[in-house]
Amino acid sequence: MKRYSMETLVGIFVVIGLICVGYMTVKLGKVSLFGQDTYPLYARFASVSALRSGSTVEVYGIEVGSVTSLSIDNERQMAVVEMAIKKKVKVYDDASATIKSSGLIGDKYVKIDPGGAGVALKPRGIITQTSVPADIEDLIGKYAFGDVKKEPGKALEK
Repeated sequence: MKRYSMETLVGIFVVIGLICVGYMTVKLGKVSLFGQDTYPLYARFASVSALRSGSTVEVYGIEVGSVTSLSIDNERQMAVVEMAIKKKVKVYDDASATIKSSGLIGDKYVKIDPGGAGVALKPRGIITQTSVPADIEDLIGKYAFGDVKKEPGKALEK
């Protein structure tokens, strides 16, 4: 009798351990079992250099989603960024999106100014106002190799 109670206790312990491992796998893997808590939004950019799938999307400096895919709009000759945004975050049709860099040479992310004067974008909506910052590597290269043009009549002050 004592032997069966010990086996039962070990069996219960193993089952609880497996449930905990399954729970942590779902939570850490960001897998949703009961439906999505995000909705897709799109933005078109002239360039998405160094941005990649999995990059973060921020509103007011708070992470509200991630980049799910990058593609090309052949008709408009632009890059299309698909983002998954948390459902509780509202983005309006007057929103703007910018690709930013965390630090001088850090990872790229998408910064969204959600707007608020228009109507809320529905899932699969498109953010039309986008901008890409100047590429710091191109600027350094131009400066280093003398491609930076000086205005005539202006001298550098020391």
